[in-house]
Amino acid sequence: MDVREQRGREIAEKANIVKWGDAWVVPSTSGDGSYRVTLDAGEIRCSCPDWELRRTACKHVYAAAIVAQRVTVTERREADGSTTFTTTTETRAVVKVSYPQNWPAYNRAECAEKEVAQSLLRSLCDGIVNEPQSGRGRPRTPMSEAVYGMTMKVYTGFSGRRATTDLEASMERAPRYNTLFDYMDRAELTPLLTTLIEESAAPLACVESAFAADATGFGTVTYRRRYDAKYGREMKAARWLKAHAMVGTSTNIITSIRVTESNVNDSPELPALMDATAKRFAIAEVSADKAYLSNNNLAVIESHGAVPNIPFKSNSRAEGSAAWRRMYGLFLYKQPEFLAHYHKRSNVESTFSAMKRKFGPAVRSKNPTAQINEVLCKALCFNLSVLVHAMHELGIDPSFSGAA
Repeated sequence: MDVREQRGREIAEKANIVKWGDAWVVPSTSGDGSYRVTLDAGEIRCSCPDWELRRTACKHVYAAAIVAQRVTVTERREADGSTTFTTTTETRAVVKVSYPQNWPAYNRAECAEKEVAQSLLRSLCDGIVNEPQSGRGRPRTPMSEAVYGMTMKVYTGFSGRRATTDLEASMERAPRYNTLFDYMDRAELTPLLTTLIEESAAPLACVESAFAADATGFGTVTYRRRYDAKYGREMKAARWLKAHAMVGTSTNIITSIRVTESNVNDSPELPALMDATAKRFAIAEVSADKAYLSNNNLAVIESHGAVPNIPFKSNSRAEGSAAWRRMYGLFLYKQPEFLAHYHKRSNVESTFSAMKRKFGPAVRSKNPTAQINEVLCKALCFNLSVLVHAMHELGIDPSFSGAA
């Protein structure tokens, strides 16, 4: 049974699918709106993005077709001459798809994660070159110790004060929490954390060759105010950050990342993500959604020897660069092959979901620079957890060398 047909059966069993005019209205599984499905002979279509991409039956089409087939109306004549109509609904069993998990290795990795992550982080921080202190005065906290303390604070999920006990247990001389706050607000820390994230992904270069790019948002505790002309009063809106990342589709490791304001577009960030990933990985293919579709992005991906897998929009045409025409032909004439590679992109969604569940979907810091650095610390913590699982499940032995 096709995966979409399976999901369509689940929607048909659980959702309230109704006929509206000449179309069926199928609720979205995300709970945000619904889609119109037409089942007329010779014209089967759906308003969802999956149909627009593939032009074949999606899960909403399967769900509507199942409901349309199993709802029947029976007419019966009574003795008094009246007519009774009976509606019959056929129920079908839903078969759930399960995926295997190496539970012994997973359990060992989870139990040892924090201890091993601390060891890996210490190895990474030992490569940081600390600037010598000149002049007199109290000795400053080395940058390597500050980065270790900040990252472990984010790893624990505690506030700076509550994380003090964990830091003192893992460090010979733990910095004060207010010292960590001061370092977190330093602009020079941003490129350093970015390099550490890229370096932490390097041990998986022997495993990863297919990558996916996307962006996700992180909430903050700060708000901005604006005057709303419609309501005639001042209103406030929460500020949030956008993390643009390149992710390995086999292990979900984050190979490169950039944190920007929420209004920054996705497409212009792809070349920088590609360049950073190519320093440590041999890239065979890159998957991304329509937001990254541009002649420049396709050319950048091919310049690194990789095959782009980015779907075209409904108004896209065959005219364009050589890279554009090659991918357009693959998309149009070899769609099953294209989709098999494109759908690896779903792994980047899994990465963002796992990172937010483990280390939180929002940041505690209040200053803009500190907020960016805290998001980068979350990504570094996630990469360390991925490395721990790779050690137990794939037999990887991470080692870091060189100065960050």
